[in-house]
Amino acid sequence: MNSSDSIDTVGIVGAGLVGSGWSIVFALAGFQVRIFDRDPGVRDDVLRSAASAMREMASVGLAADIDAALGRLTICNSLEEAVRDSDYIQESVFEHIDVKTQIAQQIGDALKPGAIVGSSSSGIPASAFTAQAPHRERFLVVHPINPPHIVPVVELVPAPWTAKDAVSTARHLVERAGKIPVVLTREIEGFLLNRLQGALLNEAFALLEDGYATAADIDATVSYGLGLRWSFMGPFETIDLNAPGGLSDYARRLEPLYHSIARSRREPRGWPPELIERANRERREALSEQDLPARREWRDSMLMDLVSHLARRRTPPQS
Repeated sequence: MNSSDSIDTVGIVGAGLVGSGWSIVFALAGFQVRIFDRDPGVRDDVLRSAASAMREMASVGLAADIDAALGRLTICNSLEEAVRDSDYIQESVFEHIDVKTQIAQQIGDALKPGAIVGSSSSGIPASAFTAQAPHRERFLVVHPINPPHIVPVVELVPAPWTAKDAVSTARHLVERAGKIPVVLTREIEGFLLNRLQGALLNEAFALLEDGYATAADIDATVSYGLGLRWSFMGPFETIDLNAPGGLSDYARRLEPLYHSIARSRREPRGWPPELIERANRERREALSEQDLPARREWRDSMLMDLVSHLARRRTPPQS
């Protein structure tokens, strides 16, 4: 199996928002990148969108040598062409188990010896779509956070049959590409990020449904409160610093409150259609649907500024 140091060429299968983001990540890190998407329109747009994104990144110091990076991008006309000469493949096709199963089979058939495959799956575990794939021991989930070319963290989730060497190589490759890998010891639905995000969303919807606050005030509580600390500290470090005696002192003081809150939410509620419509109505009053693309551009600009600032100021997490 390839070591991360021997990987020079990366294949991208699926070049939508996630796949094109990955192509930017690897090209800027010095890898040759071979890109395939079954939609000719998507293939035709990859280089333009990559150039635009790289220029924005360069404006805040997150990218350099853009022309050289763009020169490392090659558009392929078939999946086999993108995969057969690649040392590592990043699959980013539609999030549907049947689609991913079919693509895993095709990638496995075209793999060169030693090549490893990471899937950008955001919640479907690799065991659900690689069980029958050729060379299944070389497949694992390598899940980025949107937008992949800006947000540093990447989740690595092995299937039960994924070789340890494949996980190790993928981790080191992600680090070479300038990302921060987090490795799960085994599969769980939703992985880390979506389980944590889901817990917060479930409580946010419950508070909205019960009329305790508006969607805007719930958003403000996170963006101007919790989110400020969470942008550079995780939940355990946050509470470790929030009591004189550290984490154990915090737990002694506040565990009864959090236990009581958890007991009050024992039964999962779901998100009924009328609640989703209520939240959506509040959001559309604050931001019209036609303004969503511009707001996404604003989000990406804010994220780039934040990542650039944190890169200058913070100490990276210790592995």
